[in-house]
Amino acid sequence: MAKNLVIVESPAKAKTIEKYLGKDFIVKSSFGHVRDLAKGDGSIDVEHGFAPKYIISSDKKKVISELKKIVKTVDQVWLASDEDREGEAISWHLKEALDLSEDKYKRITFNEITKTAVLGAIENPRDIDADLVNAQQARRVLDRLVGFELSPVLWRKVKPSLSAGRVQSVAVRLIVEREKEIEAFKATPFFRTEAVFDASGANMKAKLGKQFDTKSDAQAFLEACKNHSFAVKSVTKKPAKKSPTAPFTTSTLQQEASLKLGFSVSRTMGVAQRLYEAGRITYMRTDSVNLSQTALDGAKKEIQSAYGSEYYELRKFKTKSSGAQEAHEAIRPTDFSVHSITGESDEERLYQLIWKRSIASQMSNAQLERTTIKIDAPNGLDFTANGEVIKFEGFLKVYLESKLEEEEEELEGLLPTISEGEILNHKSITSVERFTRPPARYVEASLVRKLEELGIGRPSTYAPTISTIQKRGYVERGEKEGTPRKFEKLILTDGIEVIEDSEKTGSEKGKLVPTDIGRIVTEFLIEHFDQIMDYNFTASVEKEFDDIAKGMVEWSQMISEFYAPFHKNVEHTIETSERATGERLLGVEPATGKNVYARIGRFGPMIQIGEQDDEEKPRFASLQKDQSIQTIELDDALELFKFPKVIGQFEGTDVKVNKGRFGPYVQINRTFVSIKEDKGDTLENMTIERAIELILEKREEDKNKIIKEFPEDETMQLLNGRYGPYLKIGKKNYKLPKNVEPAELTYEECVEISENQPKKRAKKK
Repeated sequence: MAKNLVIVESPAKAKTIEKYLGKDFIVKSSFGHVRDLAKGDGSIDVEHGFAPKYIISSDKKKVISELKKIVKTVDQVWLASDEDREGEAISWHLKEALDLSEDKYKRITFNEITKTAVLGAIENPRDIDADLVNAQQARRVLDRLVGFELSPVLWRKVKPSLSAGRVQSVAVRLIVEREKEIEAFKATPFFRTEAVFDASGANMKAKLGKQFDTKSDAQAFLEACKNHSFAVKSVTKKPAKKSPTAPFTTSTLQQEASLKLGFSVSRTMGVAQRLYEAGRITYMRTDSVNLSQTALDGAKKEIQSAYGSEYYELRKFKTKSSGAQEAHEAIRPTDFSVHSITGESDEERLYQLIWKRSIASQMSNAQLERTTIKIDAPNGLDFTANGEVIKFEGFLKVYLESKLEEEEEELEGLLPTISEGEILNHKSITSVERFTRPPARYVEASLVRKLEELGIGRPSTYAPTISTIQKRGYVERGEKEGTPRKFEKLILTDGIEVIEDSEKTGSEKGKLVPTDIGRIVTEFLIEHFDQIMDYNFTASVEKEFDDIAKGMVEWSQMISEFYAPFHKNVEHTIETSERATGERLLGVEPATGKNVYARIGRFGPMIQIGEQDDEEKPRFASLQKDQSIQTIELDDALELFKFPKVIGQFEGTDVKVNKGRFGPYVQINRTFVSIKEDKGDTLENMTIERAIELILEKREEDKNKIIKEFPEDETMQLLNGRYGPYLKIGKKNYKLPKNVEPAELTYEECVEISENQPKKRAKKK
């Protein structure tokens, strides 16, 4: 039997490490955290120093039980969870759950899963760092207190089932405030002028240095160009250089993978996790741009070997963030000689990105020559043509950093050879109507950058924060294509031609857009909990966590100073605040003269006709998926009340057609049948005969769907699904083991299947 037990966080990591350790070591996985705060208000003892009450997570009881058995048979336990605060906390929880004495365990960490790093860690063990554990504990306790106390306020004052979070709510605020800036923005038209000149037989584009405010100004300038002699005023050539950017941190990797590969933040972190566990890259949660001496030596060797000595330049980058967490390395390959890997497509692409960025950071500058040509234009103005020639590629041979939408630059190319004083003929001069642009909506990449800029959150929190605000329905990825906008082009060739054109503007596709609920919750929290929603306060809390990690602040004292005024504020808000509905008066219903409102109700965004205290009860209709209480107009609101509409009877019961949040449907009693518009059915043309056909089809489907039901539990069913038979208990679905006959399963066997589901594996592309 092995004398040593090494416990890591994931099975993939265990598999990689096991290759490097001899027969005296057995490597097991804890599958992440093994303990969590207990559910309910007994999880934190506010009266006694905010002592947290931890319990072994229900899905980890079996893991702990198996680990305890192995612990009894070995001499030494090595706790090898990740090297950040989260990892330190996991090691501490394992020590407590397994009841390990001080002489029974050793704590080891490594920044990369290579043989050298793993064996080096075994030779240099340490104790669990209590300060790091306390920093993580403080974060967990504070977030639980905020969520636990704020959520019930939202249930009572906004809508049931809502929740709030210390970092998430601030992230939503950023998105809401950006949306308000966009709504308040008034686009101003202007005219941008460009010319195409014939330069020694080649076309040369040049831009006018002035924009015109009106069409008449642009037209007057083009008129003046008709008989103007365009002479080259100056030709300036200057050497320039481009330097590579620092290797990746968590945040810059998330941004670049979004821009270059189209990955979401959570997808990037999932793929990076797999690369780390397979020993391909260093640890992926870091805000350091530092590279170790080993990495610097490896990069130097590879650059000189693959590209030549002239491409190498030693660079040491310094982390700018004052709150940088722990002395990690930047994200880099574990072996620079491995330019690409073979594996899943996502892993291959992300590895390539990390390798290129890391190797480029140690390469020489790109040497450029920038040329600027100024051409004399009427009214004392100049046209300017810019060009750029690469004299020596340097790091550009490998990598060019992407730009966010709001920073995009046009690439400059090579200019034809011309000299000062040369007269140029214009082929065309065009003045195009453009419009000032509102601030850009956040995408995941730019939101991460903003959070980092403000000091909100840390590398481990960006991905879960962005996932959470979308899951909770406060923010969604926009789907609207944008609306058409007309603009004019004035083109000077022989005369001045005016062309009308159109473009789409205000596209929300892929952008982060706040929902109605997100806006109302944000406005309510800003009004009543301005401290929690304050960007500086949220950043200062992060700094206090850093101070706890350095042993400078006692964690329960920090929580105490925050909690007393916060708790008082919660009680005051519950007693005194009005319900927040975001109510907006749209106008009056012509038929009744009653007021029509858009607001948030118990079940989400809705329209209300009439007043709550009227003798005749008000009428309500839910908004469609693509509608918002902020923008809906009276006519569209009244349209919603055309449905539900009774179109006939079947089996003595009314058959209705209605519009739901996710599309049109037919309803009879509690049966709902989607109207598939791709089959030619619509709400408007739905007849009672066609509705009956759809109802009967649905009944037949449902009848064939049920394999077996159980008198012992009416919520338990064996059903046929798209991918074969499965077990359903309440709202949860369970896989059936292979080689079982569903119809023959007993109630007891179904219970056992539900309790012994296989562990979920990472999805493969």
